[in-house]
Amino acid sequence: MKRLCVLLCLTFLLTGEVATANELEKNLGRSESRVLSAPYSVPSGRTVQQCGLDKRLESQGYQRVRKLPEKPGTYFWGSETFWLYRREHRHGGTVRPAQLLGLALDGKGRIRHGLDAERVPFDLADNPLLLEPEVLAESLTENRARRIPIILADLPESVWRAVLAAEDSRFFEHWGVDARSLARATLANVRAGRVTQGGSTITQQLIKNRDLSPRRTLRRKASEAVRALALEAENTKEDVLEAYLNQVYLGHVDGLAVHGLGTAAEVYFDRPAAELSLAQAAALAALIQSPNRLSPVRHPERLKERRDWVLSRLEDLEWVTATRVADARRQPLKVRQGKLHAPVGNHFRRWIAAIAKEDASRRTKKGWGVVAETTLDPMLQELAEDAVRDGLRELRRRRGLRNAPLGISLVTLDPENGNVLAWVGGDPGRVGDEFDRARRARRQPGSTVKPLLLLEAFESCGRQAPLYPSARVSDEALRLDLPSGPWTPRNDDDRFHGVVTLREALVESYNLPFVRIGRHCGFGQTATRLRQAGLEIPRDPPPSFTLGSVEASPVELAGAFTVFAAGSLGRATTPRPVLRLEKPDRGRLKRYRIKDGKVADAATTYLVRHLLEDAARRGTARSAAIDGLAVAAKTGTSSDRRDAWLAGAAGGLVTVVWVGRDDGEVLGLTGGSAAAPIWKSFMERAVLTRSPVRVRRPSDVMELYVHTETGLLVKARNPKAEKELFIRGAEPRRNRFWRVDAPVPVIR
Repeated sequence: MKRLCVLLCLTFLLTGEVATANELEKNLGRSESRVLSAPYSVPSGRTVQQCGLDKRLESQGYQRVRKLPEKPGTYFWGSETFWLYRREHRHGGTVRPAQLLGLALDGKGRIRHGLDAERVPFDLADNPLLLEPEVLAESLTENRARRIPIILADLPESVWRAVLAAEDSRFFEHWGVDARSLARATLANVRAGRVTQGGSTITQQLIKNRDLSPRRTLRRKASEAVRALALEAENTKEDVLEAYLNQVYLGHVDGLAVHGLGTAAEVYFDRPAAELSLAQAAALAALIQSPNRLSPVRHPERLKERRDWVLSRLEDLEWVTATRVADARRQPLKVRQGKLHAPVGNHFRRWIAAIAKEDASRRTKKGWGVVAETTLDPMLQELAEDAVRDGLRELRRRRGLRNAPLGISLVTLDPENGNVLAWVGGDPGRVGDEFDRARRARRQPGSTVKPLLLLEAFESCGRQAPLYPSARVSDEALRLDLPSGPWTPRNDDDRFHGVVTLREALVESYNLPFVRIGRHCGFGQTATRLRQAGLEIPRDPPPSFTLGSVEASPVELAGAFTVFAAGSLGRATTPRPVLRLEKPDRGRLKRYRIKDGKVADAATTYLVRHLLEDAARRGTARSAAIDGLAVAAKTGTSSDRRDAWLAGAAGGLVTVVWVGRDDGEVLGLTGGSAAAPIWKSFMERAVLTRSPVRVRRPSDVMELYVHTETGLLVKARNPKAEKELFIRGAEPRRNRFWRVDAPVPVIR
């Protein structure tokens, strides 16, 4: 131990850092990164199936048992209660211990409240039951296949013995550094005049991959050796070997890096690692030396030669009988490629990598690892990718776009805090597609900006009196003389509709009334309101910005639409993809707080939301309507039909879908036909994973009756009366029965 301490001090002097051993299962090496999901908060009012609780647990390796769980990683699902034994985990700088927790279910299987280990109930709203985060990705810069962890005790001895025969036959005899192997490798390399053998032990390889840079320097080799000694002093040989088998690099397939024996067994042989034959185990062990030069997909003949050498080593070491080796040699190297699981949210991971590069630049430049605690919900991400994949298939099949280079994105936010819950930046089936359309594609949002214009109209309307949903506006021909020449906007249907209310104008998405409203309230004041919502509007925008002829990304539009959500009426919340950045040793790098700002009063926003719900019930967004759910949505189609949008809020979520062509050519579809079906397919399942929400009408919003022809307030019994909402103090004149009043003026 004294010698070990001296070596540790020497390493500190050489490298400027202390070489310490970590618990392999709980901590990461210095160069390792992790992208973690958000911890899922189990909702009340939903069934286990609706919120996908069982699937969430199974995806994290939980086992279902037939009685009350007795150890972490198990769960029980009964008719009246659901119990889970949550594993110990860390999040937000806090270690949460393993804990038995329960859920009380009602007669219909809905979650009522939580239960502690003593069956004492607690409210899930006040004291959330959080599942531990999932690992979304194990690298910020590399496209890695999702790792399938293995447990050493579950493997046949021949599987891990093959690895030792190929890489470190004296593994159980040395203390982390094998002087004999190092000397033998040095002599062989000198004789060959080139590097033909490596003297690193499995422990040193693990240290190099987890903690050190790939640079071959004396200082790095010294640090590697001392760290290996320290690691083995603090951990059992079995723990070190298991960590190595789960971490080792085994090639690239279809653009994804394969790490870990469990993943490689599934990818190359379509079977679990515990079911590998001797010949297959030897092939994977042989692959470690040069995973790409010996690739079983591209160079099977090279790998077979190396595999047979590994089999000979097993025989020479007397770990396997000659008969078994001979049988294994006769077996052809038959690759049966299994399903390759891409990391969750590939474009989202790249966004996190960009954030880490900016906010932890020193670490990323040195190749050191970062742990990102993100906001993503893995189940919502899966639902989003499924909806996008199916939607693309339908567009190509039914819309004559089979060979068109379609671009697509879907963004979902929690409006109360801006947390990004789902993020699709393109076709989920294109692994190598690096362009993130959700963040970087800036296109014209079309009519999705119209509800934001109404926030200005209903709130203050510049120097005019505030308007209201029944305000009357002309939908007739309009010409504006601009410095660039005359501009004559038109409606999408190329028709004029006379005098319409603002409600009707939004529900049917008429263009001309909104240009008139922008002019009436002031283009400058209206543009300022859109900026407050989070859209980038030029300083002196042309009047066409009222019809969405500005550029916005899907994530910007999603942030703007948080003003219409139940939990944040009137406030726009900045999208937040990550909660916290940490070092692999869990030292905090940065914490990201909620950023929001007031755009309009709650009463104003409630009025606009009510109109958006009407648009989803009977207007241009009706293809996004979901039975039994208050959907507030707006379609958008750019003037040249290059871009199709659907932006909306429902059930405590805000989601934006954009569809277009990557080559900038005309898509030829509207938001209602291209984007709305995808939005609906996703949202009708996504909202069930959250607790039910109710939009409460503000106390200063009142319900009155309006004469459909004059716009004046009338009694409910009037045959031409129609119910409408108003903010107290901003309503039209009341019709007086003893004389004929002039109608409410029309905005022209």
